[in-house]
Amino acid sequence: MATELIAVYVALGALVGFLAGLLGIGGGMTIVPLLVALFTLQGFALEHVLPLAIGTAAATIVFTSLSSARAHHARGAVDWSIVRAMAPGLVIGSLVGPQIATTLPARTMAAVFAVFMGFTAWRMVRNAQPKPSRSLPSAPGLIGVGAGIGLLSGIVGAGGAFLSVPFMVRCNVRMHAAVATSSALGMPIALAATAGFVIAGMRKSGLPPHSLGFVYLPALGAIVVASMLTAPLGARLAHAWDVAGLKRAFALLMFGLGGYMAWRAVAG
Repeated sequence: MATELIAVYVALGALVGFLAGLLGIGGGMTIVPLLVALFTLQGFALEHVLPLAIGTAAATIVFTSLSSARAHHARGAVDWSIVRAMAPGLVIGSLVGPQIATTLPARTMAAVFAVFMGFTAWRMVRNAQPKPSRSLPSAPGLIGVGAGIGLLSGIVGAGGAFLSVPFMVRCNVRMHAAVATSSALGMPIALAATAGFVIAGMRKSGLPPHSLGFVYLPALGAIVVASMLTAPLGARLAHAWDVAGLKRAFALLMFGLGGYMAWRAVAG
């Protein structure tokens, strides 16, 4: 069984890395529902399944974001001025988010996750055109936006693309540049959120062996190795694909996984 699980984690990592490069997502929104299913099958304590899935997902984003950002940077697509401006707020929000997440009931967390995934998908398929005059806010405004994105990302274990990509597109940042920049924004979010989930989990009993707080290390290792190999492939396709195709892919993924988490919220 252990060998089969490692193989599944490796396959999951390959998928997550590819999507990280393609859509600018760190993988959290994709990986959490799948880790919930796998951890449940492994018989982990139900009250720890979702925090473990979110914490492990946050840790994987550190590596997938790094690999994806490097690939996009090599193509000159990352706007590092946006990254520098938003990073302080992202870190603060991402440290606070896990402390909130670990106090919420599992069903509530699943419902929150489903709502955010549905919102993200709706914003993409809505395809509202931003006003030509709209631009990014000043540095203090970007710090505030970063804090909000970091807080929500820390709660759901995501890299923030589900909010940062629509935000940047709304401010007339080109879709390809928004995806690329979002991959770099995932790094400060993931580092702070991972620290938060490790700290929160240290106070809990009944966690499975080989856990570091709410981070399950066997899953983390297998996912990271595979994802860092496939993220550059996704980044290459992202620059070859049209904007409408990127939006449709992003939205379909979010709708599907959001539906699964909504079922988890109802079924328990």
